Amino acid sequence: MSAKAERMEDAERILRIPAHFPNRRMWWVLFLFALSLLLLFFVSVAVLFGHGPGVWGNNIPVGWGFPIANYVWWLGIGHAGTLISALLLLVGQQWRNSLNRFAEAMTLFAVTCAGLYPILHLGRPWRFYWMAPYFNTMNVWPQFRSPLTWDFFAVLTYLIVSVLFWYIGIIPDLAAARDRAKKRRWALFFGLGALGWRGSAHHWERWNKAYRTTAAIAVPLVVSVHSEISLLFAAGPVPGWNSTVFPPYFVLGAAFSGFAVVSMLTIWLRAMLGLGGLVKDHHLNMLGILTLATGMMTAYGYVAEVFTAAWAGGRELETLFDRFSGPYAWSFWGAVLFNFGPLQLLWWRSLRTRPLILFLVGLSAAIGMWLERYMLVVSSLYRDWLESSEGLFHASFWDWSLFAGTIGLFLTLFLLFVRFLPVISVFEVEEAADE
Repeated sequence: MSAKAERMEDAERILRIPAHFPNRRMWWVLFLFALSLLLLFFVSVAVLFGHGPGVWGNNIPVGWGFPIANYVWWLGIGHAGTLISALLLLVGQQWRNSLNRFAEAMTLFAVTCAGLYPILHLGRPWRFYWMAPYFNTMNVWPQFRSPLTWDFFAVLTYLIVSVLFWYIGIIPDLAAARDRAKKRRWALFFGLGALGWRGSAHHWERWNKAYRTTAAIAVPLVVSVHSEISLLFAAGPVPGWNSTVFPPYFVLGAAFSGFAVVSMLTIWLRAMLGLGGLVKDHHLNMLGILTLATGMMTAYGYVAEVFTAAWAGGRELETLFDRFSGPYAWSFWGAVLFNFGPLQLLWWRSLRTRPLILFLVGLSAAIGMWLERYMLVVSSLYRDWLESSEGLFHASFWDWSLFAGTIGLFLTLFLLFVRFLPVISVFEVEEAADE
């Protein structure tokens, strides 16, 4: 069979996945696990609404505890999906075709998990709309100097553009799945999403313009969203935060954690759905290179932060030494170990293309980046400028349960996506086969 025929067969197999899912037992095991974590999420939120944020370990001065660390971590994970899909589309990289669809889905679900934290952190989440500039009879406008308002605009804009980009991209595949559906319920399900797509030249012309325009909007948003979050830290006169290196440091760290999670999802999907014909060693190699590159740039951020603190002296230097040997030194050294230890294996192509090694390196980076976010938030806040307001932070059971619950929410949404929609962009695979 020729290479083109193999690619066309692979494309047909992707379209058959929703109706003829290849590994239902594994999917159900994972889905039940995800549902159990999702149940924990709802219980945690119910307890939070019933008793207030006092159930968390937040205190004075660590008013930003687990919720903000998890918020930054989830938002960072979402960045790789946009970079792989939108940026590589604009620069004409064909290898993205085997990865971009589920990477975009990962972005949507990760940003959703992130966006819940500022709302839950309010304490009165039913009044979340106070952050938006809505019109009302009392002329009460949001506080534009508040980080919560910045988050509202940044995250909402990013989420809307990501949803539009993902949905515009999947329309031709929904139409193809509709046309090939054997049963009426599947044809109706895909047909509603396809919005009457017939694949005419007029449709393709309009689609190409919309898809590329949305991609061009999405790419700068990747930089702006995490730069905005890092400015919330950098603009404050808090030792350990007040640094100009934060915006690039945060963006690169976000891309690093995102590529690590995309690598894990790629290896898992390839094994579960038998996608070895589409997701090849070349794709693993490219993901390994991107993870290594962004990881080493993040390492440079660590070095720059040390240099900045040494140059500034005073309380900045004290905070740095405290991170090295204080009560939260485990988070700093854990971040260094998990982020940059196993990462060094990716210097060799033979190791980058081994699924197990790439998966473990990705898992290590995801853990390391969470430790880094925790370290940045807690180790800078627990010793305030006033000795009278110093206090250690200890995460409560409900901090951990809510975090585990958001992982369940992410996995549930992702597994539903894998089960009912084409996980790889079929029309782009067919286009690549024709070229």
